Amino acid sequence: MWWERRRRRWSVVLGAVLLCLCTLLTVLSATRARSSRAGPEELRIATWNMCGVRQWGCEDTGSRRQKIDAVEELATAGGAGVIMLQEVCADDLALARKELGGSWHSTFQAYSYRAADGTDTPVRCAQRLGGTAGIAVLASSPLSHVEQVPTPQPVVGLRRGIRCATVATRDVQVCDAHLSLVGADKAHPRWEYRDDQLAALFGAAGPRTVFGGDLNSSPPTAADDTYRWIWPDEAYRRYRECDQASPSSRAGRDTHASGSKLDYEFTALPRTGCAVRDTGVSDHRALVMTVRTGQ
Repeated sequence: MWWERRRRRWSVVLGAVLLCLCTLLTVLSATRARSSRAGPEELRIATWNMCGVRQWGCEDTGSRRQKIDAVEELATAGGAGVIMLQEVCADDLALARKELGGSWHSTFQAYSYRAADGTDTPVRCAQRLGGTAGIAVLASSPLSHVEQVPTPQPVVGLRRGIRCATVATRDVQVCDAHLSLVGADKAHPRWEYRDDQLAALFGAAGPRTVFGGDLNSSPPTAADDTYRWIWPDEAYRRYRECDQASPSSRAGRDTHASGSKLDYEFTALPRTGCAVRDTGVSDHRALVMTVRTGQ
């Protein structure tokens, strides 16, 4: 009958439409999967201040488990092959590295507090099983040429630092920094350390270096000239920042809950992507840069 022929004809058409939709969804899904991972000649590097030292105003920023999960998510769903961390607890770093698998490696540098008598005491995380607090580089492949970069630090007070390591499989050096706040030196509260610390950070960099971290500094924009002088001349020129939109730009998206940009990644390598990710468990957002390594 004619209606049977029409029904069969519509069934064929509907089947073809459904097949096309399924194919399209598969392609889109694969495209999204590829876009979340760095290409074979690319390396994705994140920097994140975990706010893991609870006694530093981080009590309400998430649990230890949530922060470790956030690190692991940057590595898995976020596709980061290297993660520079600040305010990380050594035990949390060790657990994240273990759970990510045997191919992951890390290097850690503890903060210390320098007393008036010159005694240095490592800063410990307040929570149980936290261990010492500091900065770290976590990578999905072995790290070589690990070194602490010498920098001027407060005579009395909290001493942070810079740590560099090389991702040997990509021949890329990574330098993680956490700079001093204004007034960090209890003996000399008016002394400024960031200019010398930035000079040391940029001085440690080469043509195949990605460097940055929590620099505790606003960008050297025309709108805020107060501390513009602390930035080296090669910043934003010889080396470009992750979020730098053009050669003349000195701005970038906010990375801190205060509405300021405090977190940076610089490199002379070609940049192919930059993202700001809110982990939901820190007062800092993660900054994620993808660079072309050529290998």
